[in-house]
Amino acid sequence: MSKIIDGRILAEKIKDQIVKEITSFNKNIHNITRPNLAIILIGERPDSKLYVRLKEIEAKKVGIDTHLYKCAEDISEQEILQMIKCLNEDKTIDAILVQLPLPVGIDTDTIIMALDPAKDVDGFQPDNLEKLLKSCDFSGLMPPVLAVVLEMLRSIDYEIKNKQVVIISNSDIFGRALAHVLKCQGAIIEVVKADNKKLAEHTSQADVLITAAGKPKFIKKDMIKKDAVIIDIGIFKLGDKVVGDVDFDDVKNKVSYITPVPGGVGPLTIAMAFKNTLEIYKKRHE
Repeated sequence: MSKIIDGRILAEKIKDQIVKEITSFNKNIHNITRPNLAIILIGERPDSKLYVRLKEIEAKKVGIDTHLYKCAEDISEQEILQMIKCLNEDKTIDAILVQLPLPVGIDTDTIIMALDPAKDVDGFQPDNLEKLLKSCDFSGLMPPVLAVVLEMLRSIDYEIKNKQVVIISNSDIFGRALAHVLKCQGAIIEVVKADNKKLAEHTSQADVLITAAGKPKFIKKDMIKKDAVIIDIGIFKLGDKVVGDVDFDDVKNKVSYITPVPGGVGPLTIAMAFKNTLEIYKKRHE
């Protein structure tokens, strides 16, 4: 039986630290408000709505105020850009998060590019991404989902140097960024798309498999190496159940460590987004 990488436990440790830092920061500097995070949600995707609701609930617990900008599916790109411009200029807003994916017809790159780099929680604004990719110095803000992968591997004392890591990603930006971060740790990286006809040949060689395939219960035990570490970034609602890219019950006895869905990557990603929000807030007010 595999060991579970419990994202909820890891997230609680980070959130406890955030509470302490916000309390300490406000004791030392008078007349400072709580960190303010603007969240832009466009459309009616159930998974996006679920993530945003969780972010709002958890933010309140740690002392971060959220401001939800909920937009209809048919909002124009120009209207979104105008909203972002206002949030960029709003001195009461410390950080901005655009919930992805965006509806068809809205260019994600255009929207992310419009964010003020200093307020970009997810770290994928082009200026921030360029800084991340040009060196192995990660002293600045790291995209939460990338920080999650490192934190999970650290939590199981996994030495990734010289290990074969396969990343399944349909997003070139995400795949390239995660590959760079893990290469800096000494890993041997391969990025493949979910529709690759020889996908199983690649995944079955992976010491670590990180999947953002976008297909529920897609990864089966015959696709993975014995004693592999699995980090499942997918999340879907199938009836009453929430599942990931990986067929958990099918693979659980073959792998050494695995992240559950729910309770794995999701909670920790939210905690890392709050950690970035706090860092942006401190930098703006120090």
